[in-house]
Amino acid sequence: MSAHYLSPRFDIHGGGADLKFPHHENEIAQTCAACEDGGVNYWLHNGHVTINNEKMAKSKKNFKTIREITESYHPLALRHFLMSAHYRSPLSFSASQLDSSSDALYYVYQTLQDLDDALLPYREAMAEDGGKAQQTAEAKDVINKLKSEFEAKMLDDLNTAHILTGAYQDALKFINASIGKLKKMQKKQRLSMLVSLVEIEKAAREVLDVLGLLTTLSYAEILKEMKQKTLTRAGLSEEDIEQKIEERIMARQKKEFEKSDQIRAELTVHGIALMDIGKETVWRPCFPSQANSSDGDKSTS
Repeated sequence: MSAHYLSPRFDIHGGGADLKFPHHENEIAQTCAACEDGGVNYWLHNGHVTINNEKMAKSKKNFKTIREITESYHPLALRHFLMSAHYRSPLSFSASQLDSSSDALYYVYQTLQDLDDALLPYREAMAEDGGKAQQTAEAKDVINKLKSEFEAKMLDDLNTAHILTGAYQDALKFINASIGKLKKMQKKQRLSMLVSLVEIEKAAREVLDVLGLLTTLSYAEILKEMKQKTLTRAGLSEEDIEQKIEERIMARQKKEFEKSDQIRAELTVHGIALMDIGKETVWRPCFPSQANSSDGDKSTS
């Protein structure tokens, strides 16, 4: 049937590790007997998703559907989670692991959004420069390490475990550190840094694209969707968060720092981090945990 509708030879054949024997060995035997030039170039046997140390399976009634998971988590977070272990290895399912993937991806996209915002005032100057400015040596090193590390992981039997760590995180840190320096730089130095940041963004996007973690949506749209999923998991609305922020502001004004700390801690347990930027307080998703930070520093009130 496969030879009739597709071809007698397959480049890639996938399946669960439990199908390697006897199912796939039987396939090989049947194909050799039926087709002269039949067979498979690459067999990819994946490990199973487990839950409570048992294989997740419909027969065991211990499975989660994609639809169920993506009601509370962004589809990209689910994809990141599924790539968090080597495809041949078992993968333990838990809300904590999904929270980690969601937090990791939010940081990636928030960094790229911050870069997009930082580049906006300089787009015209970059166009006028006409590509004369060159990347900095440090930026070239960041890009080379990012690309070489990613290529090495792909050549290591498509090893996606810890794929957005190491050199990729170094690239994001370089972006965040450089954004704040742009305004203080001289024009020539700034143009060189702008070109560098654009090239680093391209390299970062290429990795996301290969992994299927890049969509047609803008950074802002993805971040908005991820924030909405966070609210869904927390059982809160945007209005609830705004109310908590107002309560915390009032508590800080009255120097009720213990109450202020409590509000922040309660939200952090639900995966919501409050961030004071100047006189404004905003929120972003975070890994759910007990907050250890304190508002007791009166200099910030």
